[in-house]
Amino acid sequence: MQKLLNFFREVRVEMAKVVWPTGRQLTTYTLIVILLSVLLALFLGALDLGFQTVLTKYILR
Repeated sequence: MQKLLNFFREVRVEMAKVVWPTGRQLTTYTLIVILLSVLLALFLGALDLGFQTVLTKYILR
């Protein structure tokens, strides 16, 4: 039981050392992740459509 309590004390000490982002930083980082995810999805969708078009038009006649 003592080991468990010691573990949680150490966790508390380490969590106090963490530098948490501000609300503005968190919003900015979240928007960047969403934007990059959408851009990547559009890029991969365009590649898929291009490959599908090439395959159906020229190879799978």
